[in-house]
Amino acid sequence: MDAYKLFLILHIFAGSFGLIAGTIVVCTKKGNDFHKFVGNIFFYSMLFAGASALILSILKTNNFLFIVGVFTIYMVLTGKSFLFYLKNKLNKIRTLDKVIFATMSLTVLTFIALGVKLALVRNSFAIVYFVFAFISWQFLKTDYLFSKSNIQKRKDILALHLQRMMGAYIASTTAFLVVNVKYIPFEIPGFIWWLLPTAILTPLIFKWSKKYSPNITN
Repeated sequence: MDAYKLFLILHIFAGSFGLIAGTIVVCTKKGNDFHKFVGNIFFYSMLFAGASALILSILKTNNFLFIVGVFTIYMVLTGKSFLFYLKNKLNKIRTLDKVIFATMSLTVLTFIALGVKLALVRNSFAIVYFVFAFISWQFLKTDYLFSKSNIQKRKDILALHLQRMMGAYIASTTAFLVVNVKYIPFEIPGFIWWLLPTAILTPLIFKWSKKYSPNITN
């Protein structure tokens, strides 16, 4: 078995565990011990799925795996970081989070460059790059404001945690749809499958953000 097939199998297993765990978290009560237990399964599964996707995208050039890998890793790492600051009463940004911020900033520029490249040849997939670049930029802006604020006085840390983990869940459902779209008996433009989970689940993010972090401030 070559390296690509090995990492592909590991990626599928990790992604499947993450998707199942994420669905359980979405459908059950937030904040209790069960939520934390399943949430940790989701975190580590998605972290591994993202890392293996990046490796696969390097072994064989694959823009799909590159986008999913980068976006998933960024979401779960920052989502976990917000809870870390809250639990440990930290008010100073860690070096690790500065590195994550810088890396994702460069990735956004890469998304834009690849989107422009495809747009010039009228490839509709350019829309996906631009949408993910815009979403990632919004998250980066939030990270910057978070780093400049009095962290322990913020009332929105739980909401930020929820938003990022839901972002990772959106990435996993997107990957599931894109991979299995070939089994759909009718044809729909590919970019729609890429954006459908975002369109459906984003309203839930706003709803739960208000519920679990009332009176949100920046």
